[in-house]
Amino acid sequence: MLPDIPTVDDFLPGFEASFWCGIGLSRNAPVEIIDKLNKEINAGLADARMKARFANLGAMMLVGSPSDFGKFIAEEMQKWAKVVKLAGIKPS
Repeated sequence: MLPDIPTVDDFLPGFEASFWCGIGLSRNAPVEIIDKLNKEINAGLADARMKARFANLGAMMLVGSPSDFGKFIAEEMQKWAKVVKLAGIKPS
């Protein structure tokens, strides 16, 4: 979005950080509710106006299944667990 400004990767090759958000439900939520919400949310995110609004904010939308989201969260936990361990971060 800002082509004349160097990225963090220009100074720290391989640097990766992102912000994401998603919608989660109780593990005990009925499958029918989960599937309905997933279908409707994906439909909303496919809307051209929604895509344009997110793009205007510099955001990228990822759509998929509840299983896809679970895999994504597991990957994020693995990635950030490594960062926490390498940095020696301890809960206070």
